[in-house]
Amino acid sequence: MIYILMNMKKDLHHKDYRVVVFEDLNDGTRILTRSTVASEETTKWDDGNEYPLIKVHISSSSHPFFTGQEKLVDIEGRVDKFRARTEAARAAREAKAAKKPRKSEEKAETAQKLGA
Repeated sequence: MIYILMNMKKDLHHKDYRVVVFEDLNDGTRILTRSTVASEETTKWDDGNEYPLIKVHISSSSHPFFTGQEKLVDIEGRVDKFRARTEAARAAREAKAAKKPRKSEEKAETAQKLGA
């Protein structure tokens, strides 16, 4: 048997783990765990102690993969922004088409100018 000894990097992991509460903004589920994430907010837990609060948009309690429910999760309004850009582009194309004379109209105007 061949054993390979690897040198582990020292001080690679954080030392400042602390107890924090993660709160899912979709369904209000709260989880008490340890983390290095910094937070300005605090909240009271069931044991009466106050802990730092980290708000998350989605967790295992509301993610469609874990819940089995398929739903559109659009926290930042990306779908709405896309629809607005599409509508603005369509309106711009229509406005441009309304301003620009057609080639047949251009030819008629040119013929009138040359004949006059």
